This record gives sequence, structure tokens and C-alpha cells, in this order.
Amino acid sequence: MKTNINLITLLITLMLVISLVGCKQEPAATTEPAVVVEPETTAETPPEATAETPPEATDEPQLIEVPPSEPVTIRYANWNLGTEEENNIQMQLIQAYKDANPHVTIELVDMSGDGGWDAILTSYAARGELPDVFMANNVPLYVQNGWLADLTEYTASDPAWEYVPQVVRDAFTYSDRVLGLPAAQFVMGYFVNQDIYEAANLDAPQYGFTVDEFRTAVESLNDIDNGVLGLDEMEFVMGWYPRASDPDLNWFSFDGAHMNYNSAAFKEAVAVTGELRPYTWQGLTDEQKANFISTGPWELFLNQEVGMRWDASWSVPSYVQNATFNWDFIGFPGGNQAIVFDVIVVSATAANQQEAYNFARWMTFSPEAYVVEADLARAMDSAPKMPVAVTEDAIALYTEFVDTPGILTALDNLDNSVIESLAKIIPGYINARWEGKPGIDVGTDLDVNMGFMFSFANEGRFQFTDYSARLEEFANQILDDAAAILNP
Repeated sequence: MKTNINLITLLITLMLVISLVGCKQEPAATTEPAVVVEPETTAETPPEATAETPPEATDEPQLIEVPPSEPVTIRYANWNLGTEEENNIQMQLIQAYKDANPHVTIELVDMSGDGGWDAILTSYAARGELPDVFMANNVPLYVQNGWLADLTEYTASDPAWEYVPQVVRDAFTYSDRVLGLPAAQFVMGYFVNQDIYEAANLDAPQYGFTVDEFRTAVESLNDIDNGVLGLDEMEFVMGWYPRASDPDLNWFSFDGAHMNYNSAAFKEAVAVTGELRPYTWQGLTDEQKANFISTGPWELFLNQEVGMRWDASWSVPSYVQNATFNWDFIGFPGGNQAIVFDVIVVSATAANQQEAYNFARWMTFSPEAYVVEADLARAMDSAPKMPVAVTEDAIALYTEFVDTPGILTALDNLDNSVIESLAKIIPGYINARWEGKPGIDVGTDLDVNMGFMFSFANEGRFQFTDYSARLEEFANQILDDAAAILNP
């Protein structure tokens, strides 16, 4: 009997062991789930193919390693970087890009030397050492020299590009090729001290004011004996007045192809510029200047010694920080503003043009970079520049710093802006406006250039109307010749 009991016990034990061996236990749960790295989708392996042909199932999650990006060095040149000690916002933006892209090294190119920006670039180009990404001072020259990469493919697939104002996108497009990126855009026009007008019991001009209202605002406020001017300087009137008088003209009488120096609108602009002289800093005698705290026209606005100052939105951070009065941006008469931009380009010789574009985008119109810039400006109790990609989010962010009505109106009206930065984008403009010599002698000044003729048009040394037709013909021949070379 004892033998049977032991046999039964042994059989039961064997059955329990066999049943336990047949059960597969699940692993204990952990607080951090295992991470499965999906294979990178490429043109050769679209998402559909990946889904239809899964890797062979195993008991363990399959880890697929993605190779890190190849190291790349981007040589960068710009004139807005300041010093290493200053560590300005531009330098901090570069550092932010490097932090987010550890495979990228940004090498700053030394642009010191004689001859100016373009001469130094030419020297680098001759040695085959153009910077990969650089600020552009004269895009037509670079296009003519074959220095620039065609960025059309990149911008066409970049959603943020659609939010760059059309007037700016068009400015960098040559023969349907995008050859530059807007590094910054600034509205330019008159800023008004509203308090100084209120103190004088006058209505301050607002965005949309007319030429007549402009002249009334300047002349009625002027009080030299008490250290108040109606206008800071007169020279900029010659730039905006042609458009305010004739909607077919733009900055300094340019119509998109030619200068219109002999037009009624431009000749009137020259005349009005001279008539406004007594209400500006240039019209003051040394004795009258003693009535002012300011030592030059650039100080008048923040010293509350002028009603209107011609300036650009690059000064807005300074106004936000330093103005102790109510101010606004009002553009120029006719409900418009000039627009000024900086241009960054990618070299055709850049070894990795995709990486060069990525960095150039970050330093120009990237919405992501704008958020970083705003944070940096906030830390400095300042304000960022206006956004280049004008999205709703970017506008909302900008208005956290600047909410003056005129600035917001200008932001909504950017595509109608008059381009002031013609020298950077129009072939031949520099000679047609400043450096060209039309073969004119003025007294003892022999063979003067175009800039001389406009600078002294109201000095009584000659009658501008005697030369306007000749200047127009000379300028337009320059523009035609330059356009033919660029687009043969």
C-alpha cells in the first residue's frame, strides 16, 4: 500500500512539472516602454512599401540604427555679427542653430580689408574660396559673375516661403530663378511724436495722410526759437514724393525699368524738397542750433525736438526701450511705406547646398528662428525685427512687443510697399543714381556724378530742370545696358 501511494505522488509531481514547462511567461512590465526606431523613409522605400513588408517578427523589438548626419562646415560672412564679446542676437542665432544641428560647424569668414565688401568677395572668388552663405550688397553683380546658387527648388518646397511678401520674393527672382533670401525686411517712412503735436494743440498726422496734410503738419509745428522742428531732414522727400504724386512711379522715380528724372512728379519732388529746408535741421543756422539739445538730426526724435522723423523699423527696438512719449509709424503720404531689406545668398560653389540653404533659411525667413529671436529680444528688454515670413503666429508674437497702429497697418500693406533697396537688386541702379558721370561741369566742379546733381539740386548752384532730361537719358541708357548684360 505504501508503494502505491509513493507512485501516485510521483505521477502527480511529474504532471505539474510538465504543465509548468508548457506555459510561456510574459516579461514583467517596466515603467519605460522600449523604443523602436523606424526605418527612414526614402524615395526608394515609400511608407506604403514599409507597411506592406514588415521585418520578420521576433521575440525582441528590432532596433534599426539611423546613421548620424555627415559633418559639414559652412563658411559664413555677414556685416551684422558685431564682436565676439558683444555676442549680439545674430551671433546667438548662429549658436542656436549649431546647438540644434550638432553636425554643422559655422566658420565665420574674415571680411576685413581694403576695397569694401564686394572687392573682398571678388578676391575670395578669384581664389575659389567664396563663403558658402553670405550677405549680399549687390545681387546683380553676383548674378553676372555666376556666384549664386539657384534656390528655386528649395523655396518651392518650403511652406514658409509662401508667407514672405510677394514684393520681396519678386525682388530676388531673376529669370524665374530665386537667387537670394530676405534676411530682414524693414518698413521705412515717418515716425511721429504724438505728444509734441498734442502739446501744440495740433492734430498729429496718421497713416494714410496726404501730401497737403504732411506739409501742414511740418510747417504748423515748427518753432525754432523754442527748439522744435517740424521735420528732421529734407533729403528723403526726393525719394518718396514721386510715388505720392504719381502712382506709376516708385522710389526716386523708378518705374520698374527706367528712371523718370524728367517727369513732372520728380521735378516737383526736387522743388518741394528745397521748400521744406527751413523746417529741417539742414535749414538751421549755427546760432539757431543753439536752441536745441540735439547735436545732429539723428538725436532730434528721442530728444522730443521734432514732430516727424524719417526712419525705418530697425529703430523700433530703440524706441521701445528709450522713447518716453507716445509715437507711431505713419509711412509716407498716400498711405504707403518704403520697404528695405537685407539679402543673404548661397554660393554656387557651396559643397553641400542643401545644408547651406538650411542655415541660410534659419538666418533669414525661418518662422522657427523668429521665435528664438523674439525670446532673445525679450531677455534684452527690447523687440525683435519685423517677421519676414508674415504668418499669423509671427504677427501675434511681434505685437507682444510692438502694437502701434501704423506698424500693424504697414504689416498688412507690405505687398504695396515701394522698394527702397533698389541698389541691391536692380542692375545698373548704382550708376544711374549715384556713381555714373553724365559729362556735366558745375562751376569749378568738373565731370560731376549723378549723386552730386541730386545732392546740390537745391543749393542754387544750377537749375535742376536745365539738366533733368539729360540726366534721365543718361541714367536709362545705363539701366538698359546693365539689363542686357544680365539677361542677354
